[in-house]
Amino acid sequence: MAIGKFLGIDYGTKRIGVAISDENGVFAFPKEIVLNDAHMMNRLGDIIKQEGIQEIVVGESVDFSGKLNALSARIEVFILELKEKFNLPVHKQKEFLTSVEARKGVNLKAAMTQSQAHSKVKQIKSGRMDASAAALILQRYLDRRSRQEEESNK
Repeated sequence: MAIGKFLGIDYGTKRIGVAISDENGVFAFPKEIVLNDAHMMNRLGDIIKQEGIQEIVVGESVDFSGKLNALSARIEVFILELKEKFNLPVHKQKEFLTSVEARKGVNLKAAMTQSQAHSKVKQIKSGRMDASAAALILQRYLDRRSRQEEESNK
């Protein structure tokens, strides 16, 4: 039974990492980065429409002790805007260290392509990292959801 596609978001003040799930809501894939500017909501709307997104997952920013941090208030406002504009369910998933994990994967890939110009590598790494972090957030949510469904079916 198809669950539907999810959109994963790693919210940042400059860039927003975007990921999407497969049709069954099992696997998350990095999609792209969206600049956090006046056109951001329109671009997210385009992705939601093109991909047939049915639910949204936003990374909830926490500090090392697991408490909400300074970015949390901005994320809450962003979530309210998403709900109002797209009328889709929006879920939160703690994003602790997802950018660090994503950076490790991106640095490995960048090390293999040393022939590229430094600025180009830096630009690519930043974008990949944000989209990869969004995919990690989304995958954690999908895995948690799957575990909860398995538990409820026992």
